[in-house]
Amino acid sequence: MKGAWERSKKKIQNDYDYTESYPSLEAVLADDQVDLVVVNTPIDTHFEYAKKVLEAGKHAIVEKAFTNTAEEAKELHLLAKSRGVYLFVFQNRRYDSDFKTTQKVLEMDKLGELVEATISYDFFVPNVRGDVHTEHPKSGGEYNNRGSHITDQAVKLFGIPDAVLADFTALRKDSPVEDYFLATLIYPDKRVKLRATDISLEHEYGYVFHGRNGSYLQDRTDIQEDRLIAGAIPSREDWVNHKDHKDGKLSYLEDGDKITEFIKSEEGNYFEYFDAVYQTIINNAPSPVSGWDGYRTMTVMDAVRRSAEEGKIIHISYEDIEK
Repeated sequence: MKGAWERSKKKIQNDYDYTESYPSLEAVLADDQVDLVVVNTPIDTHFEYAKKVLEAGKHAIVEKAFTNTAEEAKELHLLAKSRGVYLFVFQNRRYDSDFKTTQKVLEMDKLGELVEATISYDFFVPNVRGDVHTEHPKSGGEYNNRGSHITDQAVKLFGIPDAVLADFTALRKDSPVEDYFLATLIYPDKRVKLRATDISLEHEYGYVFHGRNGSYLQDRTDIQEDRLIAGAIPSREDWVNHKDHKDGKLSYLEDGDKITEFIKSEEGNYFEYFDAVYQTIINNAPSPVSGWDGYRTMTVMDAVRRSAEEGKIIHISYEDIEK
């Protein structure tokens, strides 16, 4: 790490004394030693800052939600391609232990044809805090925050749906943005529900998948964010003790009998994301989460927001710009 442009508090050198605190984004982009810039600012600034980074010929990682609209996402993706640089979206939740475990269970093919899935991401934050990232109209509410993660996971697993039906509301007093959402992604052969609430002292299962031959229930078990907030230093080893995670429950039919297995959590580690970014930049390996992936997710998110606003099913018009 070379340094950071700190827009408010200047504190990077307290933890990393070898780094530089830049006075502006322009100063970062003028530094020839900087190859990759991470845009981790309120969502409404992502497009503006990421565009400047790409135009300066630097690679970029952009926090979620990637942009405010799919059109902005498409523009950034095409700009990166035209400048010959890499654009990544920071969808770190693909590297959570619970999501990795759920992917493994789907690959086991014991559920049969999947017909219904629910991905939940509940919190208990009963009072508005004034957080600029999650409680400000310009950056959106919980759908842009946690919803961007689980929309990305759904698109990663199942692709772009044909249509969506969504409901947003604010359940907390004086909340300026939605703190509850339920979005149903409509596929020809299945329904995928994405939901979250800030009023959840007891959380729903993170993943509930039903197939014609079985079901899988998985709690949210990943504690990497909790460990980071507590000041832990990440490593490539199992730094969060996944052995203590609650097992997932897989039930399925085999020769007419119901079988139940408890599935140990996979090891989640965000280092895998950054290692993949390095391999993409240095060795042209496949991107872990590309601007193209971000555009696909934002296409669905646009439709979900529109459905919540208009109170009706929205059919998705999708431009496959990678053809």
